[in-house]
Amino acid sequence: MTTKEAITLFKYYLQSNHRQRTIESYTPLLDRFNAVYSERALDGISPDEIFNFLEELTKNLAKSTRRLRYAQLKAFYNFIIDRCSMDIRNPCDATLLRKSFKVPKQSPHKILDRETVDEMIYKTNRQRDRLILELQARCGLRIGELLNIRVSDVSDRTITLRQPKSGKEEEKAYMPENVSKKLATYMKSKTLHGEDRLFPICYSTARSLIKRLGAKLGINICPHDLRRYSATYASRNGVPLEVVSKVILRHQDLKTTQAYLGKITDSEAIRWMDILHGR
Repeated sequence: MTTKEAITLFKYYLQSNHRQRTIESYTPLLDRFNAVYSERALDGISPDEIFNFLEELTKNLAKSTRRLRYAQLKAFYNFIIDRCSMDIRNPCDATLLRKSFKVPKQSPHKILDRETVDEMIYKTNRQRDRLILELQARCGLRIGELLNIRVSDVSDRTITLRQPKSGKEEEKAYMPENVSKKLATYMKSKTLHGEDRLFPICYSTARSLIKRLGAKLGINICPHDLRRYSATYASRNGVPLEVVSKVILRHQDLKTTQAYLGKITDSEAIRWMDILHGR
């Protein structure tokens, strides 16, 4: 199989299974790779050639972009090897490449506790701001999803999310009864209708708002910390991982959900052993 044929096959896959922004992200890499190796047999390109290609492609770029291009090329090879049952090793797995484009080890995220989140919500006086916090912390919404919600998307205890991150046409998010009642009251008090956005502010304003509210309690927090808390709180209270993944976070892969959950402490582990088997 030539590189050109492999790239054509991979592009068809991207168009059928991914959103436009993902396709656009892959385009610079695939177009350049095709320009350099178009007529070469894909399994004849050596790891050294891959390394030199990536070095040339990503010179003067940020380290995060360099790692992204490496990860994309590796994903391209993995797809072709799997789809075409090619008996070759992914050249991107070579030691030189893995070390050169290695993702730095990240410290685990600190998971907020319930008392902190509740205090943050209760000390927020503005109705709009409290709802933003609750929809993230209680319902697991991404901040981008939350800011795009329109009145017509809300129906009793459910919210229809348009153009979600998964690439689907829409997804459903679910609210506890008390949150849905607060939201109904909010919409009525603001006389919002139809296609009106519930929270007509931009991402940077929402991020600054949440950071400011957290700072009042002496904590450094960003919007995604509230979504992460939502998943961890549910998991720690016995909600099955499948429900946390598919209903609260709406992930396609359980592995992604597991990465969200905070590290279990010794005291938590002991508490769960007592719950399961008695003291």
